[in-house]
Amino acid sequence: MAFDNSLPQVQWFPNVLRPATPPQQMSVQELVERCQRGLQPDRATFSELLRRHQVYVDRLLFHLAPEWTDRSDLSQEVWLRVYRSIKRLQETQKFRGWLSRITTNLFYDELRKRKRQRPALSLDAPITTEEGSVDWDLPALDQGPSEVLAATEFYEKLHRAIADLPEVFRTTIVLRELEGLSYEEIAECLNISTGTVKSRIARARRRLQEELSPYLNN
Repeated sequence: MAFDNSLPQVQWFPNVLRPATPPQQMSVQELVERCQRGLQPDRATFSELLRRHQVYVDRLLFHLAPEWTDRSDLSQEVWLRVYRSIKRLQETQKFRGWLSRITTNLFYDELRKRKRQRPALSLDAPITTEEGSVDWDLPALDQGPSEVLAATEFYEKLHRAIADLPEVFRTTIVLRELEGLSYEEIAECLNISTGTVKSRIARARRRLQEELSPYLNN
């Protein structure tokens, strides 16, 4: 019996023969779910997950600990923790918030070891009030000596004000204002209530505004 070559070719076992989707074409949730299969996460899939979020982890560590010189080591430790515990993540669609929690927990672990406080917010970060964003209306640094002096004085004051914030306030500000997490995501990340998140952010904003009010352009 001869086959009719005019008929379209058919895959008789599509579920078996269909090639696996390349990691580069998968969503984050799909990457996480594939990493959860088997005894260990698939290396190619995990590498793609890391590639998409490495900048996020590095940026978060920078804002949490800008003066620490070993942030690259901390970043590696973050991903080791992710690799070891990714199978325990139940809500795979919340990977980013879970990753934030691992990163901030590592920061606090290291902070306790070092027994010292560090500024935790980028000096370039805007402050957001209850009414909206507050822009620092500073003169350009190339406008003259007086403007340079004013800007330098402001940043020194901002640096000191941030350094005086307790770590819990600084962390919530970083996650909210710089990383753009919602109140609910921050609450889950830090294992606190949404009300506590709002309270910490409001108190941090008020404190910074009180310290920096002479420099704000009303």
